[in-house]
Amino acid sequence: MGGVRVRAAQSVGAMLRQWRTRRRVSQLELSIKAEVSARHLSFLETGRSHPSRAMLLRLGEHLEVPLRERNRLLLAGGYAPEFGESPLEGEQMAPVREAVHQVLAGHEPYPAVVVDRSWDLVEANGAVAALLDGVAAHLLEPPVNVLRLSLHPEGMAPRIANLEQWRAHLLHRLHGQVEWSGDAALGELYRELEAYPRTGTGAEGAQAPPRPSPIAVPLRMRSGDGGELSFISTVATFGTPLDVTVAELVIESFYPADRATAQALGARAADLSA
Repeated sequence: MGGVRVRAAQSVGAMLRQWRTRRRVSQLELSIKAEVSARHLSFLETGRSHPSRAMLLRLGEHLEVPLRERNRLLLAGGYAPEFGESPLEGEQMAPVREAVHQVLAGHEPYPAVVVDRSWDLVEANGAVAALLDGVAAHLLEPPVNVLRLSLHPEGMAPRIANLEQWRAHLLHRLHGQVEWSGDAALGELYRELEAYPRTGTGAEGAQAPPRPSPIAVPLRMRSGDGGELSFISTVATFGTPLDVTVAELVIESFYPADRATAQALGARAADLSA
């Protein structure tokens, strides 16, 4: 996990070099993509030249720097931030909230959640309750971190039949996010989750053996009736965002991986609406 922290006191040139290194792009490659000479790029990174606002925005785009970090690049260069960060409950975010509500409602009776950059829960549909039986109350107190909720020994972990497999999947995904974003807080979260037990116990008192899937890593949850719910998930983000809040929202939807799960969730929804 080394090399993922960004120091607040870094110069804009050092920050550019760090992002270029993180993306594993040479100065020559970046200079070609951004249509700037490699010599000038070298001068920017070493501080011999100072980047213009337009140059920082261009390099940030080609390096796929997250919007939040592009604002920090601009501030380090002495410029005002380019991208707003609107509260989700604000008036101008009404179309975003409506889109989120439609996706969550339309996904019923299957679980779906919306999380922010820190994996904190923003919103969920009612079907998520099927995954939360037995979860300790303190893990459901806001802000609810969905990764902690999943892997904590007092969270969903004891009911995840393939915990070791699912744990490895989540940690690999989070590690990639830390490397890509350079977010120190996510690095701390990774270390916390990595320290959790690798296996969990279910009703039988033993870790169920991983069951291979031909298409994706499933989430296999033991249900209260002794059966099992099996899911595959998809991830969606907003296209071409210009607001930090919108850019950092992620919708994760869980679909039945087998007919039995689809039938069980459909029956549960029917019982709740009866």
